[in-house]
Amino acid sequence: MRRAALGDIDAIVDLEETAFPADPWSSVLIEEAVAGLLPTTTFLVAEIAARWVGYAAVSVVQDVAELQRIATVVAARRTGVADALIDAVDAHAGERGAERLLLEVREANVAARALYAGAGFTEIARRPRYYRDGTDAIVLERSVRMTP
Repeated sequence: MRRAALGDIDAIVDLEETAFPADPWSSVLIEEAVAGLLPTTTFLVAEIAARWVGYAAVSVVQDVAELQRIATVVAARRTGVADALIDAVDAHAGERGAERLLLEVREANVAARALYAGAGFTEIARRPRYYRDGTDAIVLERSVRMTP
């Protein structure tokens, strides 16, 4: 796991469009975040044997962190990469003083919901018609796991 660099932008944009076809973040927004122009947002990337396999975007504001995006390439799914990205997000959030980690997930995204449940997230709210296509979001939360 490492912080994203400018050379990662194209891979992040490509995976963003594949993983979130209904509402991908724009390449401009991703570039601004990776370049450090969005002070609360950080992109982390995962590599296995020097191969780029996924990313996560996290925003930290005071004691609350939000996992805004997470995606892995198809070949890396169900291999523990997403769990490792969540752990990296958690560590990043904890280093910046966050106590809670939040996220929104599509109600119909069964695989993501299982991932998050396994990572200790619990439902705290629902957002009707949250996504562009009218799909509801489930808001999940867990405590940031402080490392000694």
